[in-house]
Parts: sequence; C-alpha cells; structure tokens
Amino acid sequence: MCLTRLRLIRAIYINVDCNKTLINILLKMCSKEAAKVVLPPHVLIFPLPAQGHMNSMLNLAQLFCLSHFHVTFIVSEFNHSRLMKHSGTRSTFERYPGFRFQTIPDGLPDDHPRAGYRIMDIIPSLINDVAPYFKKMLIHNGLFASANRRPVTCIIADGVLSFAADFAEERRIPLIFFRTVSACAFWTLFYISQVAGANEMPIQENRMVEIAKTVPGMEGLLRRCDVPRFCGVDDTSDPSLWEVISLTSQTVRANAFILNTFDDLEQPVLSKIVKHIPRLYTIGPGSAHLKSRLGENKVDTSTPSASLWAEDLNCIEWLDAQKPKSVIYVSFGSITTVTREQLLEFWHGLVNSKRRFLWVMRPDSIMGKDGDQIPAELEKGTKENGYMVEWAPQEEVLNHSAVGGFLTHGGWNSTLESIVAGVPMICWSYFADQMVNSRFVSHVWKIGLDVKDSCDRVVIENAVKELMEVRKDEFLERASHLAKSAKTAINEGGSSYSNLNDLMEYIESFIV
Repeated sequence: MCLTRLRLIRAIYINVDCNKTLINILLKMCSKEAAKVVLPPHVLIFPLPAQGHMNSMLNLAQLFCLSHFHVTFIVSEFNHSRLMKHSGTRSTFERYPGFRFQTIPDGLPDDHPRAGYRIMDIIPSLINDVAPYFKKMLIHNGLFASANRRPVTCIIADGVLSFAADFAEERRIPLIFFRTVSACAFWTLFYISQVAGANEMPIQENRMVEIAKTVPGMEGLLRRCDVPRFCGVDDTSDPSLWEVISLTSQTVRANAFILNTFDDLEQPVLSKIVKHIPRLYTIGPGSAHLKSRLGENKVDTSTPSASLWAEDLNCIEWLDAQKPKSVIYVSFGSITTVTREQLLEFWHGLVNSKRRFLWVMRPDSIMGKDGDQIPAELEKGTKENGYMVEWAPQEEVLNHSAVGGFLTHGGWNSTLESIVAGVPMICWSYFADQMVNSRFVSHVWKIGLDVKDSCDRVVIENAVKELMEVRKDEFLERASHLAKSAKTAINEGGSSYSNLNDLMEYIESFIV
C-alpha cells in the first residue's frame, strides 16, 4: 500500500474517535495487512535538557505531528514548568492530538543555575540519575503504548545521550541520534580524541592561534582557539573532557543520524561524515523548515520559541521606530555567562560605536554579585542609542527590517536563524560548538567577524563599525545569498525538504 494513502488513513484515524464504523471504512480502503499498520509511527524524542537543544527537537516534533505521527517528547520537570509558564508551547501542541509531553527529573537541585560552565553538571547527572529513571519509566509504562497508540516505534535521542543507545539495543528499538550542533562542529568533536592526542587542544594560552591540523578537511582552517572547549579544562587528561569525547564516539551506534543543517551550507564536511554514518539526514534550518511546512498545511506559522524566559515584545515597537539595517542585535543565548568586567567592555564598545543596539541581558547572565553603579556615560549612551531587555523573540527580531547585524555567542540555533534572516554576525563564542561555528562564519561562509580571541571595548567598537558600516554591503550581499540557499533547501524539491520526507518514510518502514 502506498505511503501517501496510508498517511491519509492515519490522518482520519488520529482525528476521529475510533469506532466500528470507522474500522470498517478503513478495512475497505486497504488490505487487512495494511489495516494492521493504520496506527501511525510512535516516535520518542529525548533532547538534552537545555533550551537550544529543546528548540531544535521541538521543531522536529512538530514536523512529525504535521505528518500525523504520534510523538512522546521527554522534557525535564524543571524545563517543563518554565515552558508552560513563558511560552505558547501548550497551545501550539494542543492542536496535535498525537503529541504528548513526558516529564522526567534532570537530577539537579532546583537552585542549580543550569548556565555557564555549570551546564556541564548535567552530563554526570544524566548518566548517574536520569539514565536508570528513563529505562524504568519506559518499561513501567509499556513503552507508552495505549489503546490508540502503538509502543514506541523508534527513539530519536540527543546525540550526547548514550544511555538511549544502551536501552534501544536491549529492547531492539531503532535508534536515531540527533545532534543539534553544526556539521562542522560535530566533525571536529568526532575527531576530538585525535586532537587531544596531538596536543592541539585550546589549553596553552600562548599557543592559541597555532593551527590545529588533526581534523580532516580543516587542516589549514582551525586554530587551537577554534577547537571546542568544555568545562574549563586545563589538562588533556581531565576526566570531564574524555567523558565528552566518549559521548560523541557513541554516534555510530545509531541506525541513522539527523543534523540541523542544509547541504549547500556544509557539503564538504557532510561528505566526510557520511563515510562514517551512511544514513544521514540533513533537515535544516529546522525552525524555517517548520514554518514552511506549516504554511504548506495552511496552519498558523507563528510558532512559539520554546523560551524558558518571558519575551519582552516592547523591543519590537522600539525596532519599528528605527531606520532600516541600523540596529545591531546583541544576544549571547540561554547559557552564556559573563563577568562584570566583560559586560562593561561590551557595553563601552557598543556605546562608543555610536550605533543603535538592542541588547538581551538575561537575569542570570552576569557572574558574581552586582558591583559599582553603571558608569554615567554608559547610561547616557544607552538612553540615546540602545534598548535592553531580559529576553526577546529572537527570530522576529532578526527578521525585522531595522536589524542589520547580530553580535552573538555563535550557538548553532542563533547562527542558523541569522543565516535564514540574511543578517551578518559578529561572533564572540563562549564554549563547545560555538568556537567552530564562529570560525566558519568568518572564514568559510564569510558572513561576519570572529572576535572570540578578545573581550576589549576597542575591538568590539571597531567590529561593530566594520560590520555595520565599513563592510556593510559586502557582508549583506553574502548573507542574502546564503539566506536564499537556506530557503531553497526547505522548499518542495529542496535538499532538506526531500531529506525530511525520506526520514519519515524510513521511520514508517519500521512498521510497514
């Protein structure tokens, strides 16, 4: 039976109360063998409990729901309570009868900051506390089966959740890993043990700009300072470093692999990854892909951001009053923390640039206690040219006509959203994959500047001027070209569009 007809039958089944009349109709429409598979695939999605990871995988969950898959989405109790409080997630997923959240403890105390380098505390917590709870929960709940929901068909787990592979192998359930980082960052992580073995880790401060030659295809590109940093380690024998290395090496255990990227953006790296993981699906940019499919299905495209903070919509009114491409948007994501000294360097640089700026400053983003009062010149400069909020609707901001640049930590979601919006970037990366992303933004895609090596007011001022004035047209032209490539990938016939269809057919093959 063709998958198109089967999907139609499932759409009817999932949206209509099941009764004998409906069963008879279904049996007439298909063979008895096909009737056995009327229940749609049931996908269990389990992200790392951090906002960026959840955002990517909630987008994928919605894409599955649009094809009438059943989805059980694992979310930490801590993040679930914040999701329900600060975003439109609840109302969005209420329109999908096949979707459900399943909460799970993350093993951290409620007062844990879950930000900065402390976010790495989640790794041992997941291994020691969450893994056994996860296994018991699935077994106790019969793999979440019910009268109108089959047991879990496959597990799509964040690529750092190696215990999901253990469980999938024990229960003989197909496993798909989803890494929410860029292909270039994943490929670097894939070779991180060799990088460490070659003594090319970003540890010795006086050798940070030396070329790291160990990652295939990036021999003349990556410097030591571009290699992912974790946990602030200062020794290549540090157990926390090798824990991260071990998690990345687990990727090959999965039946398939998903990346939130598109072929035209990272083809040289993707061609290397596929030699190690042949069943690779690139389906990004995920958020833009979701909006495209929602429009295709004539569904409201105003998707929630899955934000853990309340978004201040007043910043949109402020942007409405600004000139086109005159504002630089500043946000360092949901995890980055800075010292007061770093904060003041950024602030002086922005004010001294004399450019308009919209700055997101999370309540938990500054390390330590408040110091002295803000210098008068910064207060004056911000009143004249700036606007500050605790959190903003980022995609709406980046797509606003007034925004001409983005000072970012270089997280992959932020980088992709900026690419889709055609907005050039200044990258001040904090840790992990951001180090690689910023190098590719500046030296491969050439749509921005990489200032990871410094947190100095003069450097920030000059970078803002270079992006927003001196090389403005050059950056905007390249960013616009890349934005068109991204949109081509997610439209019908594009690489990501086709890959998503292939992914869903692959999952359906587990039950057909």
